[in-house]
Amino acid sequence: MEPARPAAVVVLAAGEGTRMRSSLPKVLHPLCGRTLVGHAVAAARALQPEHLVVVVGHGRDAVRAHLAEADPGVVTAVQDRQLGTGHAVACGLEALPPLTGTVVVTYGDVPLLSGTTLRALVEAHERDGNAVTVLTALLDDPTGYGRVLRAVDGTVAGIVEEKDATPEQRTVYEVNSGIYAFTAAALRDGLARLTTDNAQGELYLTDVLALARAAGGRVDALRTADTWQTEGVNDRVQLARVRRELNRRVVEAWMRAGVTVEDPGTTWVDVDVTVGRDAVLRPQVQLLAGTVVGEGAVVGPDTTLRGTRVGPGAQVVRSHCEGAVVGEGAAVGPFAYLRPGAVLGAGAKVGTYVEVKGSTIGAGSKVPHLSYVGDAQIGEGANIGAATVFVNYDGVAKHRTVVGDHVRVGSDTMLVAPLVVGDGAYTAAGSVVTQDVPPGAMAVARGRQRNVEGWVERRRAGSPAAEAARRAREQGAREPGGREPGGREPGGQEQVGTAGEEQA
Repeated sequence: MEPARPAAVVVLAAGEGTRMRSSLPKVLHPLCGRTLVGHAVAAARALQPEHLVVVVGHGRDAVRAHLAEADPGVVTAVQDRQLGTGHAVACGLEALPPLTGTVVVTYGDVPLLSGTTLRALVEAHERDGNAVTVLTALLDDPTGYGRVLRAVDGTVAGIVEEKDATPEQRTVYEVNSGIYAFTAAALRDGLARLTTDNAQGELYLTDVLALARAAGGRVDALRTADTWQTEGVNDRVQLARVRRELNRRVVEAWMRAGVTVEDPGTTWVDVDVTVGRDAVLRPQVQLLAGTVVGEGAVVGPDTTLRGTRVGPGAQVVRSHCEGAVVGEGAAVGPFAYLRPGAVLGAGAKVGTYVEVKGSTIGAGSKVPHLSYVGDAQIGEGANIGAATVFVNYDGVAKHRTVVGDHVRVGSDTMLVAPLVVGDGAYTAAGSVVTQDVPPGAMAVARGRQRNVEGWVERRRAGSPAAEAARRAREQGAREPGGREPGGREPGGQEQVGTAGEEQA
């Protein structure tokens, strides 16, 4: 039987986070593909609560804007003044209708907390009929945490903050995570009776536990063995520590799901990434922001993919890709850069030092070397020679180039958009093509070569080049049947061709 949905989850995210030393609100710092508060909201959503409210304060406009994009169903409430956790929860409840049932309270800076643990907390709370249930952990060093005080019967008598604790209470190793399940009635009544009679002069949410117990309610704890799930982030050192642990868990989960990760210590995978079975992630790989890697694909080494889809059996080596699609069996790299809108068809190739932006490269087509492809559509089976540039910008606007099926573009060609190169057409190497090329035509757009005989010996006399030229000239004069200068065979015509078609 499925447990009842909680009436609400309240996420406390109003703190300034001064120890982060950042202009960015603490809860908006990114961690493995989500912000800190994004992780908190994702865990809360696993409970399918009737209401989900995030209490904001510092940087409220930025936090609200982020939440509206990440989870439009979230309600936000404002805590104008930082008067304690009890006050923050009261602000959150004011944004909701009157509640009955279970209310969960958690924090926006505890990113490893899982929905599974929250579900276990709610189940224990409702099964035992508790007024309050607190998530706790045993720490080897409990410094800085509130201590959980147990009654003789093992239930929770109360929680004391470290600043208010006696020396004896500070020897307790069971700590409060700050994560609770309340009955709505116990929470509402306790908040109404809170006082500021403590070292901080604040309204402590922890005092609600003692008040609920005094009113005859049962207060108990669920102790988690996974202490990482109670680990908060207060500065960048803790952020890095938690990031490494979360990444370790994500990478290990993919390995157990059938993915080969050759060096887990240098592989980073965001929480919203999907990796297919039998894919291989080589050292120094980063899979970020919603990337999808298909079955049997090989990524890396030294590769970063952000928001990129890699098809089954494709390979991406030493490359950087953002917002790109790599088709089944396609190959990218090494040292390629795929920018947003780059789409490679099945079996296509983008090779060394090639940049592609806003372009589709058809199935089986190749851009092997040293080229820029921007705002273009390339058909199937085409080959783009080395050092080709798709000249897409005229200084004011961007224009598109269409290259047909089985086109051969010669090396060092400039394709000046807007332009259409028809199916089966060729371009001569070194051409600057500014007019459409009909299907099957050869486009030659370059000046005729002119050789100035003897220039080096006259203008660079005595140089190593002049001496080399003299020796070659003298040797050529002694060997009949040699090739004439100027690119012609004796008695023949000028050689045009594509002069350097590049093949994979």
